Amino acid sequence: MIHSLRQNPVFGARRAGCTRFVTASPCNNRRSSLGETGGMNEKLKLDAVVPPDLAGIRLDRALARMFPDYSRSRIQVWIRDGAVTVDGNPTRPRDPVAGGEHIRVDAAFKILSEAQPQDIAIEVVHEDDSLIVVNKPAGLVVHPGAGQPDGTLQNALLHRFGELAGVPRAGIVHRLDKNTSGLLVVARTLQAHNALTAALKQRGVGRQYDAVCHGILSGGGTIDAPVGRHSADRKKMTVRDGGRPAATHYEVISRFRAHTHLRARLETGRTHQIRVHFSHLGHPLVGDRTYGARPRIPKRASDETVKLLQTFPRQALHASTLSLNHPVTGERLQWHAPVPDDLAKLISALQNDRDEHGD
Repeated sequence: MIHSLRQNPVFGARRAGCTRFVTASPCNNRRSSLGETGGMNEKLKLDAVVPPDLAGIRLDRALARMFPDYSRSRIQVWIRDGAVTVDGNPTRPRDPVAGGEHIRVDAAFKILSEAQPQDIAIEVVHEDDSLIVVNKPAGLVVHPGAGQPDGTLQNALLHRFGELAGVPRAGIVHRLDKNTSGLLVVARTLQAHNALTAALKQRGVGRQYDAVCHGILSGGGTIDAPVGRHSADRKKMTVRDGGRPAATHYEVISRFRAHTHLRARLETGRTHQIRVHFSHLGHPLVGDRTYGARPRIPKRASDETVKLLQTFPRQALHASTLSLNHPVTGERLQWHAPVPDDLAKLISALQNDRDEHGD
């Protein structure tokens, strides 16, 4: 088999340092005013002197080190647009610096999102000047794409937070599948967007999920199996040689007669990773029409339980916990969103079935 299964006795261990734990609860539904940076009608003004230790390197590389909140590609655009001057003169990205030059940046933020604002209700559980955390319901697509031009979380965010038009993809730095519910972080400024994108690449964002799978898992562990595009169905992912490295840590919460309630923690964030990994393990998620199989029905289960298992409308997967270092303060923050009603009802039905039959 391609995957390796490692025991994981320290699942969920926190990193050293200060962590503030926040339970998800809706914030006031208000439209935020444009801040000093990131707004679509705002300008960015920076002044600095090139330090001597950067002498001899390209201007764009020097500025990327001097202004780490902004990506090198964005800085290159500003230079080409004439928004950057060196000792009062325009220049080119590849021109070297000597050290001691006076740099001035006077850049306007452009609208980066083509999506239109739409008044769609969303549950915001946290917002500050840099971050927004949303508890996404199942059924809501994260951003527009083929077959879904609008009616997405991105449209909703642009309506409620107009300044996100000046941030790539309206600040969305990671996604959840349409039929996966739970917590998702949004960057409110370019600085936060760059910091969160880097944190995701460096695996500094903690994402933990509640799920219900078919079959009984004997214990927790790690599924370490590369995930790539399916060779025959390009809409699907699969475990395969040559795929991108992917690791999912998990622990068992409850065992039922023919199912398991588990908690999974992502080490990597590949498309459909949890769904693909547990399907590959022989334990597909309840309700997963893409990677699942025929529902497993416990013997002598009630009609209600049978119907619930046969008709559960989505993959039984919920992003329950999100943790990260704040891009400005560095404080470790954590949010938790309880499982939604549909998943809670499924878990309760399986518990009652186990308690009633006891086998």
